[in-house]
Amino acid sequence: MQIQHNISLKKYNTFGIDAKANHFVSINTIKELKEVLQLSEYPKRFILGGGSNMLLTKDVEALVMHIHLKGIEIVSQDDSSALVKAQAGENWHNFVLWCLQNDFGGLENLSLIPGNVGTAPIQNIGAYGVELKDAFVSCEALEIATLETKTFTNEACNFEYRNSVFKQALKGKYIITSVLFKLTKNNHILRTNYGAIASQLEVMKVEEPTIQEVSKAVIAIRESKLPNPKEIGNSGSFFKNPVISLQDFEKLKQNFPEIPNYPVSSSSIKIPAGWLIEKAGFKGKRFGNYGVHEKQALVLVNYDNAKGSEILKLSKVIQETIMRIFNIYIEAEVNII
Repeated sequence: MQIQHNISLKKYNTFGIDAKANHFVSINTIKELKEVLQLSEYPKRFILGGGSNMLLTKDVEALVMHIHLKGIEIVSQDDSSALVKAQAGENWHNFVLWCLQNDFGGLENLSLIPGNVGTAPIQNIGAYGVELKDAFVSCEALEIATLETKTFTNEACNFEYRNSVFKQALKGKYIITSVLFKLTKNNHILRTNYGAIASQLEVMKVEEPTIQEVSKAVIAIRESKLPNPKEIGNSGSFFKNPVISLQDFEKLKQNFPEIPNYPVSSSSIKIPAGWLIEKAGFKGKRFGNYGVHEKQALVLVNYDNAKGSEILKLSKVIQETIMRIFNIYIEAEVNII
């Protein structure tokens, strides 16, 4: 374990923002994690996982703790399911691929989502009709104040749409070190009706898909719509899909009868933020080194050495425009640092 100083975080965030860390340490074991948390000379700390869900708008004047815990294990299994534990520093997509190689189902719709396993529960990541909470059993997390490990059950995490207790009441108080999943071994429940999965499977000439083929379909869809962070800096979907009341939706529909919508309950409707942004004219707009992706309006991109503050300013202009046109506030999904 070595603490470095004045380190660029460009390769540690998928937006590719060249912000600096005053101090930086990569943590490979729980023992190292506890040791670092006890260093009194670094009272300010910043926990860094896969760097996929944040926008750095300034240098980080703290000790950046890069969680690099590795390992995947089958804790137990029976004829129908398996309990699989993954350490927080495992790359999420690589973990999904590992599950598929072992014919464990439940996470295939979450293929190719950037980031690490440890940060996935914080955001309750989701895609194509599946959320992390659907396969989540529990996670182990280290309490920063006491250095004690606590297990959080699915219920204790208070999962909501792109939200959890770790973004609310317990924000900044715990560091997730591992996550336990319950996955199917047979009789997999395939979710192919959401989005373009069914049509992509048709293109692939697959009539009775396996979990591996569902994953391939999801990957193909994501690659056709979303830029590769290694090629164009981005953090995936920058905004959450807003949920509005049925009453507000009916008013909106009078002016925009073609507006796509997804019922959430008998009194609330989810509206695709990407459609709102595209309708407002931002899709494909480029402003020098940054802009809105040409294929997916939800994605803000860093083409070449843009500043995080520039991308943040663009996001606020988009929010203000959507509010003015549709009277809807779209909330940022990424964490603004």
